[in-house]
Amino acid sequence: MSDDIDYDLTAEQWETLKSLRIPVCRLSALRGFALEHLVALGLATISENVAAMTPKGRKALIRGSCRLWDLVA
Repeated sequence: MSDDIDYDLTAEQWETLKSLRIPVCRLSALRGFALEHLVALGLATISENVAAMTPKGRKALIRGSCRLWDLVA
């Protein structure tokens, strides 16, 4: 079974996911709805008021989005 899923994230959600590359990211610096959506998709996690990217989130960020690739082309 393949893990390759293209996430149709908004620009705000992509920016929030990218901001989670920083090891310790306080929730006050992130946008609530976008972060909630990323957590629901399993791309981010929240623990003790600190948000972090999951391995699944890293893979999605590296892979990018088909929609983003279309914008570049």
